[in-house]
Amino acid sequence: MRRTKSTIRLKKILAFIIYNLVLAAILAPFVLFWGPFQSLKTVAVGSVYTSRHPQVVKAFLSQAEIDRIMSEASKGLSDGKAIARTKVVADASSGITVEDIQGPSFKGKVMLIKDPKRVKLAVTKEIGVTGERVSDLVKDMGAIAGINAGGFYDPNGKGNGAFPDGLTMHNGILVHNNVGEKAVNIVGFDDQGKLVLGKMTANQLEEKHIREAVTFEPNLIVDGKSVITGDGGWGIAPRTGIGQMADGTVIFVVIDGRQPTWSIGATLRDLMNVFEDYNAVNAVNLDGGSSSELVYNSKVLNRLWDIFGERYIPTAFVVTP
Repeated sequence: MRRTKSTIRLKKILAFIIYNLVLAAILAPFVLFWGPFQSLKTVAVGSVYTSRHPQVVKAFLSQAEIDRIMSEASKGLSDGKAIARTKVVADASSGITVEDIQGPSFKGKVMLIKDPKRVKLAVTKEIGVTGERVSDLVKDMGAIAGINAGGFYDPNGKGNGAFPDGLTMHNGILVHNNVGEKAVNIVGFDDQGKLVLGKMTANQLEEKHIREAVTFEPNLIVDGKSVITGDGGWGIAPRTGIGQMADGTVIFVVIDGRQPTWSIGATLRDLMNVFEDYNAVNAVNLDGGSSSELVYNSKVLNRLWDIFGERYIPTAFVVTP
């Protein structure tokens, strides 16, 4: 009898805990988007609206309200170009330099690679099945460093980075194409190690001798001209970008975000400002959010936003030995 009463009591406690967890999960979006906590709302809107599920925000807020929050969140953060730089790794033998950077609302990492021909594209071994972590993509290529590259689409709803979006080229071979003959914005390197940006079709990739390429946007600097106006319109988030100096040096940039006590994140203009500070002649935004990551010597150098650790993605730009 005593054991039966204890069992019933335990079941009631578990039922009470489960009930409250379910209730909290149901109420959470209403508290975030309709509650009185403005700073919490700003972070939530910026995080979700710039993710792959903006429909969640649209279900609770009008487009006008979303635009207002995004505008206010980025106001004043993109005006200053002052970027504090601290060199943390300078390995002349490997031709790699790593620096800490800090802007008005963010902290991040910059990696400089002297020889552009060492930058290759790593692609998941199982396209259409599952992506890989950046650290695994670096390891697969026998590389020493890498950042996340292009975006991905998710036809099966698994969210495991199995399908690279757009055109994907590795070692001069088109390994994935889900856009047919449509021209999309290419982020690639030709056979001379030059970073090439711009809209191209699959056929044009071969014509222009592109060796490694993914699809993403927007471009930040093209032929020495900065092209982002305003704050860029994408809100504040973790960012990844790639650029190149006139002498061929490749610039990897990864900016942390969605961590109020560490780094809120960056607008597209902030990211462009970083590349301007490093004298890039070409630069482009890559997939960001929880994909943003920099790996060097088997270690993740930046602070990942995703509590589950490295995200599974389809592609990474890596630095071979």
